[in-house]
Amino acid sequence: MYRIIGADGREYGPISDVQVRQWIAEGRANALTKALVEGSTEWKALCDIPEFSGIFAAAAASAPTPAAAPQAATISTGDPVADAIGREILERDYTLDIGSCVSRAWELVKARFWLTVGAAAIIYLLVGALGSVPILGAVAVLLLTYVLEGGLKWMLLRLVRGERAELGDAFAGFNQRFTPLLLFSLVAQLLTGVGFLLCILPGIYLTVCWFAFGPLLVIDKKLDFWPAMELSRKVVTKHWWSFFGLALVNFGILLLGILACGVGMFISLPVIAATTVYAYQDIFGKVSLPLAAASSPSEPLPSSAAEGPPAPVG
Repeated sequence: MYRIIGADGREYGPISDVQVRQWIAEGRANALTKALVEGSTEWKALCDIPEFSGIFAAAAASAPTPAAAPQAATISTGDPVADAIGREILERDYTLDIGSCVSRAWELVKARFWLTVGAAAIIYLLVGALGSVPILGAVAVLLLTYVLEGGLKWMLLRLVRGERAELGDAFAGFNQRFTPLLLFSLVAQLLTGVGFLLCILPGIYLTVCWFAFGPLLVIDKKLDFWPAMELSRKVVTKHWWSFFGLALVNFGILLLGILACGVGMFISLPVIAATTVYAYQDIFGKVSLPLAAASSPSEPLPSSAAEGPPAPVG
């Protein structure tokens, strides 16, 4: 026979073990309910009494294991805004649809033919002219290539987003974010050059990672050059082979332009630039975090470790 103390502090019993099991089944007593075995002076929790401990052990064994909470993506670029953008993208993941990027780029160039072809022609002719100058040309290419290309992609991004764009937007790199774009152009080209000299493969890896989105992140998200490089690298690395595939497709488009008596390059170059811009918009255009937020991911709320009082009995 047993005596039970309910949640109301009252003592119930004496009752048989059959009645105790019934109260457990009904939820009117639980593992922490205090009980006194007749003939004993020590009150014990029901889970510590051999006659009932098996009930609670079996219930615990059959209870479903709670699913582990997904770990937050970790990313460190040295810039809290870049980190926040990277966390959101890596946690939700993304898919690079190469065919869609190319087809939309082609449609954009056809729809805004003179603006896109004209802007690309001017930008890449300027890059070529800079490179033709002995000695100083090499320095100018290192410093200004992605200031120029960043402006061209900014103009294309405005078109992709349905915004008003004009030829002057292709030179936005000189009046928007000039210094970080110049540093991106210099540092990214030098480091990828070192990668090619060392083992070729590191150069290929960095070229795909940095030049895909780096200039756009500088001019669109207002990031400094190094956080933009790191954010681009970490996001691209998630699906690096897809971006390598996009690079091969773009190379094929460039070859088609060259084979078309060279004149086709004036069309293939804006198409290639636009494919990257569409990929950027698909991935980074969906970021919902406020860019002004510089907070780290919230800590999970602590769960209650203490079990509530036993259900009242009797």
